Amino acid sequence: MKKSEKFTRRKFFPLLGSSFLIPFVASAMDTSSDSKTEDEAYEVLLKPDGSTVKVKKSVLSKAEKVNQKLSNSALLGWLKK
Repeated sequence: MKKSEKFTRRKFFPLLGSSFLIPFVASAMDTSSDSKTEDEAYEVLLKPDGSTVKVKKSVLSKAEKVNQKLSNSALLGWLKK
């Protein structure tokens, strides 16, 4: 700025208004990082009726596996199609 230019209301209010938006921008950035950690902790599985369900990966690691090698025809029979 030049020395002859004054800091007027016309220059002050846009700066003041934009400073109020900073917390909203910061909170929007925080929520996007939280959703990534939630997606990593869950896995989508298929239920017998064909719908999907989200299950925590820690629960899956502790679960007992019934049949590891499942054929396509057995899967279709399980889905009753």
